[in-house]
Amino acid sequence: LVLEKIMNKAPISRAFIAQQLGLNKGTVSSLVSELIDEKLVFETGPGKSSGGRRPVMLTFNKKAGYAIGIDLGVNYILSILTDLKGNIIKEIYQQLTEQNFEKVYQLVQQSVEELMQSAPDSPYGIVGIGVGVPGIVNIQGEILIAPNLKWRNIRLKELLENDFNIPVVIENEANAGAYGEKLYGAGKDFKNMIYVSAGIGIGVGIIINGEIFTGSQGFSGEMGHSTIMVDGKPCSCGNEGCWELYASEKALLEEAERRQVLDRENLSIEMLIEAAEKGNTGVIETFQRIGKYLGVGINNIINTFNPEQVIIGNRLAMLQPWIEVPIRDYIKIHSTRYLQENLSIQFSALNKYSAPIGVSALSIEHFLKTKILF
Repeated sequence: LVLEKIMNKAPISRAFIAQQLGLNKGTVSSLVSELIDEKLVFETGPGKSSGGRRPVMLTFNKKAGYAIGIDLGVNYILSILTDLKGNIIKEIYQQLTEQNFEKVYQLVQQSVEELMQSAPDSPYGIVGIGVGVPGIVNIQGEILIAPNLKWRNIRLKELLENDFNIPVVIENEANAGAYGEKLYGAGKDFKNMIYVSAGIGIGVGIIINGEIFTGSQGFSGEMGHSTIMVDGKPCSCGNEGCWELYASEKALLEEAERRQVLDRENLSIEMLIEAAEKGNTGVIETFQRIGKYLGVGINNIINTFNPEQVIIGNRLAMLQPWIEVPIRDYIKIHSTRYLQENLSIQFSALNKYSAPIGVSALSIEHFLKTKILF
């Protein structure tokens, strides 16, 4: 409690911590001394006086250690090194041209090694590694299935811990993105929010009362594979008519190629954005169609969870100028009026960093709880 208060309210005095937490001043002073000895807190000098002696102010030592956060996408790996407050120190972006696990794992190893070597000297060094993956992850950190990567039963946590001897957190990337936005992004002021990660596939991160809702076994949020089209397209998950088949980056590129909106091969979302900015009506209409389908799924989420906020993130968030209106229009027509009252619909504030910052934060939390409690 004392450490959290210092982390969130610094600079702060011992007396103010005691007052805020309802603890004895001597107890707080003793606990602060322990935190200072542990190099997690330091004194920054005198603060303003309220009538007596000027209090000594405390702050959190965000440079006591560093964490690595990895967003393992279907066609990329984004790896970051952060301090203990989530500030990015270094990043590495790697394009994926294939999904063979052994080859992908080699790239992950390379990025971890490079980030470890580039970390500044600190009392605790690298405190943890977090990896966000587009698939179903159990409580033990095993990737049970990642349909778009064609992976099953991958013990990534075990492999990384054996290779680097550092605690590892594996989390669904949508949950990670939701947590990143909750701590440092668009969700900071909301306790009940939904994060829609719209990339090659679609995942949903659910925050209830400020905490990630994982379900009984850790499998919640697989709403990209909820059916929005009966007898629809077959999906790699084994279902038909899944939401992500109509509203993801993959769906966008397939639709753009089908409609031949650009006379180019190997289309990318960046190419389409460039064309839309130049007024290409075919591309803009394709964006709007994808936006409408995003609205269909988001509308179902709103009707199910009645959240305070919905955040749209990952790669399709780059299409905000063209998809925001279709999304809002669909929801306005199809969602119950009462559910729309006081509902905030926003796009990601952390952009592509939501997931890696989120898993970095989860690994930092694990380190601090372990350090303080044991």
